[in-house]
Amino acid sequence: MLRLYIFLPIGIIAISTASIFIKLCDAPALIIATYRLMLASLILSPFAGYKKPWRRWERKELGWFSLSGLLLSLHFTLWIASLKYTSVASSVVLVTTHPIFVGVGGLLFLKERVGLNLILGIGLSVLGSGLISYGDMGLSKEALMGDGLALLGAMAASGYLLIGRKMRKERDLFSYIFPVYSAAGLILILFSLISQKPFFGYSSSAYLYLFLLALIPQLIGHTTFNWALKYLPASMVAVAILGEPFGSTILAYFILAEGLTVWKIAGGISIFAGILVALRNQVLNGTQV
Repeated sequence: MLRLYIFLPIGIIAISTASIFIKLCDAPALIIATYRLMLASLILSPFAGYKKPWRRWERKELGWFSLSGLLLSLHFTLWIASLKYTSVASSVVLVTTHPIFVGVGGLLFLKERVGLNLILGIGLSVLGSGLISYGDMGLSKEALMGDGLALLGAMAASGYLLIGRKMRKERDLFSYIFPVYSAAGLILILFSLISQKPFFGYSSSAYLYLFLLALIPQLIGHTTFNWALKYLPASMVAVAILGEPFGSTILAYFILAEGLTVWKIAGGISIFAGILVALRNQVLNGTQV
């Protein structure tokens, strides 16, 4: 259990950097998403050549890998696009509403019990997200469109987490993340070609941010949560990810000069309280990691 308390905060910090890199990058949203997944897959490729995980794949699993990759590609496309229209705080708050969808999905499809601590943790975390967004949600048409895109991104992320929970019960971490990240990257390349988005011609700083996106929030952040899915219910991992709005808001304050209000500070405290309450459920149940 100790490793969860060490690695999950690292994962939260890592994914919190994503919105900052995206805001600083001058490439289109679809290209940002494509580079993020393809670069992550390319970095993993040498390890794949050594481990040859495809030797252990079963035919029925390929469909789940592909579906997970599709949902991940949709999540990033929708969420990154939302950041072009609304603030970091509003976008990240809405995209991390997925515990609601994951909790219901886990109960219906994975038969995972939703305990009182988890319900309370979700409630505190969602309350914190609402506090952060208070006064920050724009009323313009552009802001509302960005909010809607972020919410759709949350729904896609929920499916991705639920499939990850199902697959990670039987698969080791690398055998799962490599095909999923690769499938998502290939799907995004197809989306980019259809949309006729150029892959090259951006500033040198844009390529730096694209590389950092693949390395930090994807390979460190997302991989940490995919690791945790083997030991925790998908709904509980979703609650842990709710630390991202607080981390992103703090970073946006220092790096992008986006306002930091008392509501965002109170929201961050509520989110972390929710995470601790939800994880306490696993401690009481004696989960070993």
